[in-house]
Amino acid sequence: MTLKKQIISIIASGAVLLQATIPAFADTTLVISGNGADSKNEVKIESNQSTLVTQNNDAKINNQVNASSDTGDNEAEENTGGDVSISTGDATTDVNVQNTVNSNAASVDCCGNNDVDVLISGNGADSDNKVELKDEKDSGVQVFQDNNADVKNHVDADSNSGDNEAEENTGGDVSIETGDASTTVGVSTTANANWAQVGGNGSNPTLSLRIVDNGADTKNKIKLDLDGGVLLTQNNDAKVVNDVDADADTGDNEAEENTGGDVSIETGDATVDVTVDNMVNFNWADVDCGCLFDLLAKIEGNGVDSDNKLEAKLGGDLEVFQDNVADKLKNDVDADADSGDNEAEENTGDVEGSDPSIVTGDADTTVEVGNAGNSNSYGADVPADFPEVGFNFNVSLSWAQLMALLGL
Repeated sequence: MTLKKQIISIIASGAVLLQATIPAFADTTLVISGNGADSKNEVKIESNQSTLVTQNNDAKINNQVNASSDTGDNEAEENTGGDVSISTGDATTDVNVQNTVNSNAASVDCCGNNDVDVLISGNGADSDNKVELKDEKDSGVQVFQDNNADVKNHVDADSNSGDNEAEENTGGDVSIETGDASTTVGVSTTANANWAQVGGNGSNPTLSLRIVDNGADTKNKIKLDLDGGVLLTQNNDAKVVNDVDADADTGDNEAEENTGGDVSIETGDATVDVTVDNMVNFNWADVDCGCLFDLLAKIEGNGVDSDNKLEAKLGGDLEVFQDNVADKLKNDVDADADSGDNEAEENTGDVEGSDPSIVTGDADTTVEVGNAGNSNSYGADVPADFPEVGFNFNVSLSWAQLMALLGL
């Protein structure tokens, strides 16, 4: 027997792993000290450090599969003398369509080990000293992950050992015996998974602000404004259409108008097994940018009539958007297993011969359709049902390399 087997496996995944550290004020030390009377000293720093990660995937897959196995459709007709026999082998068709598309993974460190030390110390009488450290409003981390999948699977699978004819034969026994017909179709689509982790590196940077031991009538000011934020957007849009037509046939046999001998039709089993599994649209995000945990602010030991001011503004906005759209998740399955529709008619046998006989095998049809998707998870462990993010390639970028890549 000839075994015909067709397997279609399509795996197309796009994923990039980006790692970047924002070097905002990394190990920064600002000191105004030891200046003479009536001096005016100012340090002003404006920083605009940002990380922009954009990951986009757009996949369009159209699978057209037509698979057929046929040992039937045999004819033995108008023979005279001797037995007539048709015996077919098994017909087996196995189709497997697997689509894995669109996965994004981003890991961004928003803090790093960034220590800041600001000191105004030991300056003369009547001096005017000022330190201003400012982080621009557009500093921070922006992560955009977007997936768009349009998947169409059309499968027509057929196994046939039936449709045999033994007609108008004279003399001897007439027998049709078919093998088993088995059709198995598996369609699996996994699409659109976003995984993002911002921060959470466990570092404890320090911030030290000190105005100490300055002379009489001095004016001392430290102004700190750190205003970075995190914007995380995850979007998925999936359209999956599965059209499966699976058929296994051992029946539709005819033994008619035969003269002499026994007439027998015996079919094998007909089995159809169809599994459709769709997993689409998963978002997981965890943001932990609790930077600057250790803070020291001190104003101490300054002279009479001194004017000392320490202003620290530590803020950051967090915006997380997770969105899933599965506006077309359509499964159309037509599965049929047939061992019947056999005919033994108008046969003339010996007076003492057996009656015409038709014995069919089992017909078994199994269809399983599973849909899972549209899952958003934020600030928790990765869900157990989150699909494994697959990679074709990994990229690890330093800060300078990332900025060069983004043209900043």
